[in-house]
Amino acid sequence: MTKAVTIRLLSSLGVIAGSSILVFCVLYVLPGDVVMNMVDPSAMSPEALANLRHQLGVDRPFYEQFVSYFLNVLRGDFGHSLINSEPVLPKIMTHFPATLALTAASAVIAVAAGVLLGVLSAIHRNKAIDLIARVVGLFGISMPTFWSGILLILVFSVSLGWLPAMGSDRFAALVLPSLTLGLLGAGFIVRMVRNSMLEVLGEPFITTLRAKGLTERTVLYRHALRNALIPAVTMIGLLVGEMLAGAVVIETVFSRQGIGRIISDALMTKDLPVVQGVVLFTAIVYVVVNALVDISYSYIDPRVRRLQS
Repeated sequence: MTKAVTIRLLSSLGVIAGSSILVFCVLYVLPGDVVMNMVDPSAMSPEALANLRHQLGVDRPFYEQFVSYFLNVLRGDFGHSLINSEPVLPKIMTHFPATLALTAASAVIAVAAGVLLGVLSAIHRNKAIDLIARVVGLFGISMPTFWSGILLILVFSVSLGWLPAMGSDRFAALVLPSLTLGLLGAGFIVRMVRNSMLEVLGEPFITTLRAKGLTERTVLYRHALRNALIPAVTMIGLLVGEMLAGAVVIETVFSRQGIGRIISDALMTKDLPVVQGVVLFTAIVYVVVNALVDISYSYIDPRVRRLQS
């Protein structure tokens, strides 16, 4: 068990390092000039523009910029914004709580609704609740988040006036954006749990448990559901990445001040240190969450624990 956890953590470090290298290379070749976004080129001489590029270090060869960036990241220094010289990591940490709250609330909605509807759909196959669950799953998967977010704003903010349409300074402003992302996650989880539950209910050991006289509730929730949760747990780990990526769109639609807004603004001005810092920080969060999901398998299913020992 300890060996498996160690291997998983080491592989996670490799993924984080690879992500940082890939992000730096992709952003380096993007077209555009950050200096032109910082100043009015017509108001400065070519010599002044060249001096500014030298001060920022963007005129150095690729390998020098990369080595400098990577060594700084290893020291926990994500660099400074090229636009306003603000340190990147403190800026991320200031705005990350808003994104974390959005992602956590969306994950709770997705897991609660997805698992509940998926289980009920499998138990009551081809009945009304099964049809409702499948419609919810199809709606969540098919609808783009920006479109469903706009629909929720029109219904609950504009028409009914129940909830605010923008902001990130109070709990009520979290409801609509988290519901928007939660519906996306619930759509995937509903289908995954339903299919897994139906597969497990058809296994011979379920028939054996029923033949032994166990109650239907015990068979369903203690044995069948526990075995059906492994694929769902995997999906939950993957959905964290989807929700972090979706936060860029949702925070724009609902005017929330999270890291999604930071990276969208930085991309517009080609503020590379900010973009690199946000993407690397997001990759770290995503890798850590998926590592925890992998480790949790052994506690959900004893068979995995025996294989790892």
